[in-house]
Amino acid sequence: MYRIVEKEFLNPTVVKIVVDAPRVAKKALPGQFIILKIDEVGERVPFTVADFDRERGYVTVIFQIVGATTERLAELEEGDFLSDFAGPLGQPTEVGQVKRVAVIGGGLGCAIALPQAKALHERGVDVDIIAGFKTRDLVILEKEMTEASTRLILTTDDGSVGRSGLVTQVLKDEVEAGAKYDLVIAIGPVIMMKFVEKLTAELGLPLIVSLNPIMIDGTGMCGGCRVRVGGEIKFACVDGPDFDGHQVDFDELMSRNRTYTECERRAHENHKCKIGRTGN
Repeated sequence: MYRIVEKEFLNPTVVKIVVDAPRVAKKALPGQFIILKIDEVGERVPFTVADFDRERGYVTVIFQIVGATTERLAELEEGDFLSDFAGPLGQPTEVGQVKRVAVIGGGLGCAIALPQAKALHERGVDVDIIAGFKTRDLVILEKEMTEASTRLILTTDDGSVGRSGLVTQVLKDEVEAGAKYDLVIAIGPVIMMKFVEKLTAELGLPLIVSLNPIMIDGTGMCGGCRVRVGGEIKFACVDGPDFDGHQVDFDELMSRNRTYTECERRAHENHKCKIGRTGN
């Protein structure tokens, strides 16, 4: 059993929990993920490790309420326990020798990109974080991103805070203004990563993306997380989650991610109905 030691709503639909999991904290590296279960009959769900504290043995995960399991997870409080918390899984982020990097996060992707940015910044790399959100009310981790970067550039679709417009436009503006990036790391909605790939290809910039496809066991046995990279089938759970963004088939990934949309919607509605009947 794994105790939740901290819980915080970062915005109305995004929650941060800190879990007492010393074995995971001891080995976790930026870019890796965990798979948790709320209880013995619960769904196995993957979450990227947003932070870890080796001394205290704590692991932080940040998630968005999008379905029945994340709804249930958000209902837990400090002091409650999770049945399973397996990890660290996947390959840690490897970027080689770089001097300046643009780390692009879209919405919840900022939480996933934060540990990569933090690790690079601590190495002395110049890190520009370009963080995109729909509106001011959805901005998360602004303080943490500021501390993990040389410069934080916030952008919102409606211009309510930071620059107005998309992260791709900001990246293009920075390059045209003279920014010489050795690498771009992009993490967020698949459609965002697809357009970042298109732009970086035009600009001749290397690109790393972190993929979060449908995943079940997290060890490469089920094949549910398969993605097409460079024309070959890869498993995100063991070969990734980081991949060369210029090799990813984003259209196939988007199609596969929509496979269980209706099932997820029904499960979410059923959970809300149960809450209504019990009065909780």
